[in-house]
Amino acid sequence: MTGTMMKGALAIAVLGLAACGNQTADQSASPLGVAAQVARDTLAQRRAASQPQAPARTPEQMAAEALRVNPAPLILAGLEASGRTQVMAMTGQNGAMRTYMTPNEQALILRNGMLIGTRGLGNDMSVTEPATEALIRNQRSGNAQRVIRYYAGDGLERPMTFNCSVGAGPNPGVMVENCEGLGLSFQNSFMVQGSQIPVSRQWAGPGLGYITIQTLRP
Repeated sequence: MTGTMMKGALAIAVLGLAACGNQTADQSASPLGVAAQVARDTLAQRRAASQPQAPARTPEQMAAEALRVNPAPLILAGLEASGRTQVMAMTGQNGAMRTYMTPNEQALILRNGMLIGTRGLGNDMSVTEPATEALIRNQRSGNAQRVIRYYAGDGLERPMTFNCSVGAGPNPGVMVENCEGLGLSFQNSFMVQGSQIPVSRQWAGPGLGYITIQTLRP
């Protein structure tokens, strides 16, 4: 949690305690006190219902705000199945592996832009072993396997193996990976710049579906 978010949470908590402290135990227990509180609550609910709801922030607005308040490396991740878009900040790094996390501890693990694992999203990918990675980064066509491992209900990893073909996409610098296996098929798209993948759309499994990932700050 950032310092700004923490201050906001503390301010809300303080305001809540102050509101509770304005009424004595005797007042709240009396019939008149209860009736007055119900009336106040009803009036507040009516006022809230009559107020126009603030429009949801666009991904551009979310990105601009995150870049302003957070100096860490940032990505913008869109979970297509749930329709959610969220900014994630880097919270750890081990060599080329980076962990990006939201304040509520949902995380993506990337290796120079390649999705390697997920945490806290539900139906999580334990780890991915993409033998296609070298083809994608070097922008070469070819065939290789992609193994995706998931945590099963018994706590053990279950591998899913896919046969994949890699080739150039419709736009310059974009590589496409088509994979099939176990009665499933999916297509990953990667914009490649040097050895990095700043923009991509990657399949995270039958439960999570596709995740779009854009680097906001490397």
